[in-house]
Amino acid sequence: MKNEKQHSRIKSILKSLVAFGIVFTLIFSQADFALAARSGGRIGGGSFRTPRTYAPGPSRAPGGYGGGGFGFPFLIPFFGFGGGFGGLFSIFIFIAIANFLVRSFQSATSGDEQTGGYGRQGVSVARVQVGLLAEGRSLQDDLDRIAEAADTGSAEGRAQVLQEATLALLRHPEYWAYGAAETTQTGMESAEAQFNQWAIAERSKFTEETLSNYNNQLSGTSAPAIKSAETGNGEIVSQEDQAPGEYIVVTLVVGTVGKLELPKVNSTQDLRQAVSRLGSVGGEQLLAIEVLWTPQAKGDTISTDDMLANYPNLALV
Repeated sequence: MKNEKQHSRIKSILKSLVAFGIVFTLIFSQADFALAARSGGRIGGGSFRTPRTYAPGPSRAPGGYGGGGFGFPFLIPFFGFGGGFGGLFSIFIFIAIANFLVRSFQSATSGDEQTGGYGRQGVSVARVQVGLLAEGRSLQDDLDRIAEAADTGSAEGRAQVLQEATLALLRHPEYWAYGAAETTQTGMESAEAQFNQWAIAERSKFTEETLSNYNNQLSGTSAPAIKSAETGNGEIVSQEDQAPGEYIVVTLVVGTVGKLELPKVNSTQDLRQAVSRLGSVGGEQLLAIEVLWTPQAKGDTISTDDMLANYPNLALV
């Protein structure tokens, strides 16, 4: 009887160990798979610290003051030199004018500091994300080509990157599955912080940036296709020939001068409008840009579970 109890206890322990081993294997095998599908690409550059430009001041005539303004001859009549009001009343007028000029200067200086020299135009930061079905692998080739050839060190080159990236997306609407768009207008420091926050949030989802061209610093190359896998029948099948994993996600983060409005994405039409509007930003308005996509390696895809976990803000279109 005692031997039977010991035998039963041993069997129970062995079953627990086997069950634990199966769970352990499944967890870590799925984790390895998830990590393997984290290649990412990055294109971008720019700065929110663009030098300020000022309009030229009024020209001065030889030997005196130009027209306009509050020159010395204008103030002389206040004090009785050559007519005018004179007396205490003139002093009050002078003080009022001086107070007005000081307040105007302080207001202009304050606004200039908050907007980084862009006055009332302000600065906008926008983010557009598109989740595509994995069948649209040619988009990865387009983005690879843009990254390897782009001049991200100049304003014109960055504007071209934005146009080509948005065009690449607009050419594949049949693969669009998810989308989102948001924008905010704020001061210079807040805009830069928001831009960095959105960009870093997307980059943190990559295990590795396998291709990057940021401020003309190119690293990595077009990733080769994932290695072939062996089927149960012993046949070798390329990953490209297998059923697509699930999705590809492209994120555009842009900082611009002026107000930039984007629609809330609830349909394909909304997403098209948001992508088109972003692509229309010119080089003279564009401050900074980041184009981020994952996966970057050919044949690598994002699963449905990954989409739900890492991109909860994307709406089904």
